[in-house]
This record gives sequence, C-alpha cells and structure tokens, in this order.
Amino acid sequence: MNKNKFLAACILSSVLITAPAAYAKNDPTDYFPNKVLQGFTNIATGFIEIPKNIINMSNEHNIFVGMTWGVLRGTAQAISRTFVGVAELLTSPYPTGELIAPAFVWERFSEDSRFFGRHYGGYWTTYGPLDDGND
Repeated sequence: MNKNKFLAACILSSVLITAPAAYAKNDPTDYFPNKVLQGFTNIATGFIEIPKNIINMSNEHNIFVGMTWGVLRGTAQAISRTFVGVAELLTSPYPTGELIAPAFVWERFSEDSRFFGRHYGGYWTTYGPLDDGND
C-alpha cells in the first residue's frame, strides 16, 4: 500500500514539474502548472529568505547590519513568501499577475524579493541588478 502511495506521489511530482515545458507560450492553460509549482515551492522554501537577506545586507552594509536588520527583514520576507505561496496555490486555476519576483527564492539570489510588483527603494537593498525577470 505504501509503495502505491509513493509511486503516485512520484508520478504526480514529475507531472507537475514537467508540465510547464509541455505547454505552448500562448496557451491559456500554461499558468496553472507554473502557479502550482511556484506555490508548493514557495511554501516549502520561504525560510531561505532569512539567509538571503543576511547575505545581501552584509554585502551592502556590514555584518552587524546583516545579522540584525537582515534577520528581521528576512523573517518578514520568509513569512510573506510563504503566504504568497499559499495564495498562488489557491489561485492556481485563475490567471493572475505576478505575485512575487523572482518566482523562486534561489533565482537572482542577490536581488531583493518584490511582492505584487512593488519595489520600495528606501527599505530594500540596492545590491544586485533589478530587472523584471525578462532575460
């Protein structure tokens, strides 16, 4: 019985991971697998925002600022990324705008996370290039 559940989980995971590559760019259904994958990933890896912000704040200012303000800001962004992951998962059947940039915490690691397309200049670091995700 456990082997069947494990096999089903493996198949479902592989379908969710490979499904975005199977859709054409203009297909209106291409947002669903991407949002499901982003939702699960952001829920599971939101805590990585803490070391990310410590590193970015330490690189811009110094280690003391990184270990104090970076921890506080990283904790706030980790909670935010987790909640955005839940929102992406819940709204996955519907097309919405970009909720978080970069979509995954490890993409463009030196860039600050922006929620709902907003970048607040005085609050965020300026370390790393900012872009809209268009490579």
